[in-house]
Amino acid sequence: MAIRRRASIKKRRQDKKRRLHNIEIRDDLKKTIKKFHALLTAKNLPEAKSLISQVFSKLDKAAKKGVIHKRLADRKKSRLNKQLLKTA
Repeated sequence: MAIRRRASIKKRRQDKKRRLHNIEIRDDLKKTIKKFHALLTAKNLPEAKSLISQVFSKLDKAAKKGVIHKRLADRKKSRLNKQLLKTA
C-alpha cells in the first residue's frame, strides 16, 4: 500500500513538471504567432517572411515533443503561409 502511495506522489510531481514545461512551450509558440500576425497587419513583409521560418520551427518542435498534435501543427503552418501569400 505504501509503495502505491509513493508512486502516485512521484507521478503527480512528474506530471506537474511536464505540465509546466508544456505550458511554457505553448506560450512561447503563441507569442511568436501573435508577433507574426502583428507584422502582417503592419504590412511588414520582409520581417514576416523571416519570422515564418521561426514559427514553423517552433510548431514542428512542439509537435515532435507531443505538446500539440502533428496535424494541428501542419494545419497552422498551412494557414499562416496562406495568410503571408495573401498579403504579399
